[in-house]
Amino acid sequence: MGAANQSSLSSRELLFIDTSGWCEPVLRNTSQHAAMDEFAHALLTSTRPLITTNYVLSEVVPLLTSRAKHMSRAQIMQFAKQVRETPTLQIVHIDEATDLEAWALLERTLDKGWSLIDATSFIIMRQMSVTEAFTSDHHFAQAGFIRLPM
Repeated sequence: MGAANQSSLSSRELLFIDTSGWCEPVLRNTSQHAAMDEFAHALLTSTRPLITTNYVLSEVVPLLTSRAKHMSRAQIMQFAKQVRETPTLQIVHIDEATDLEAWALLERTLDKGWSLIDATSFIIMRQMSVTEAFTSDHHFAQAGFIRLPM
């Protein structure tokens, strides 16, 4: 877990970081790259409390390994370490109850293309009253959250 303590954070200020929030500024391969990159740089100098999950972080290394051909494995691992050590970041570890709740959410929303990681993210965001996510994933908007920097 990052240095931030959940009890000391205001949920209105918390910003959820999705996989694309971590990876798009590195990959630079979508139409939203310029906005995502600018927003990521602003976050680096910000003290805004950030939140993500271990499920989200489990996607970072394989995504960068498969798509960031300009990075060595050592660079990818260093990036992942820097992410995990971000001082303003709280990493929520998904427990069995949340995992089961996410599977139930997927079963109730068969018309959506949400992944298990999306569903756990939505559950954590709702539990912590987080309304904004740094992501290019349209599924967050489908679930009623505000995508930043869109």
